[in-house]
Amino acid sequence: MIILKNVTKYFQTKEGKNYILKDVSMTLPENTNIGILGRNGAGKSTLVRMLGQIEFPNKGRILSNKSFSWPLGLSGGFVGKMTGRSNVKFVCRLYGKNDQEINDIINEIRDFSELGNYFEMPIKTYSSGMKARLNFGLSMAFDFDYLLIDETLSVGDSRFKKKSKEALMKKIETCSILLVSHNMKTLKELCDAGIVVNNGEISYYEDINDAISEYENINKKKK
Repeated sequence: MIILKNVTKYFQTKEGKNYILKDVSMTLPENTNIGILGRNGAGKSTLVRMLGQIEFPNKGRILSNKSFSWPLGLSGGFVGKMTGRSNVKFVCRLYGKNDQEINDIINEIRDFSELGNYFEMPIKTYSSGMKARLNFGLSMAFDFDYLLIDETLSVGDSRFKKKSKEALMKKIETCSILLVSHNMKTLKELCDAGIVVNNGEISYYEDINDAISEYENINKKKK
């Protein structure tokens, strides 16, 4: 499970503190696919990054004995001067992989990403699409208890999108997901429960349909 204890997260602006979460305490069940909904700027992506320990609360703690992926839609974590291969190897080392495991993962990601010679070139020479393909392949090569997905369900051209979507669906069979999305059809298809982020608070709904209804109500009030 995931436990939020008195979690506060804000960003300092010229107008003062912009709160994403205000003293939030909540326990999220395990083995549950959870959709994360909210208006633009509500803090959905920030919440995902905190769960993935890329960002941290200003106050409070987020506790879990589960493992989390980096957000699937995030490709900014690569080291630009290092090659694709070197970046993959670096991540493997961080996760304690041995030499044989590293070689296997490198080969898997090189083949999956279809970057060709660019795999041996610095990340700074990549287009945004190439970075996304490398990030996606890297995410699929590791096993986590929770897969964090920030909007991105597939990447690349139509053929590669089909390939990446199939890989993601297979990965989801062995882990739970925390999915940020504005696509209600996708949320209903993949998620059991839902979280709605709004005005510094989050509400948990055991049924994703209830979360979607609340999100739609919030949108109506804001118009």
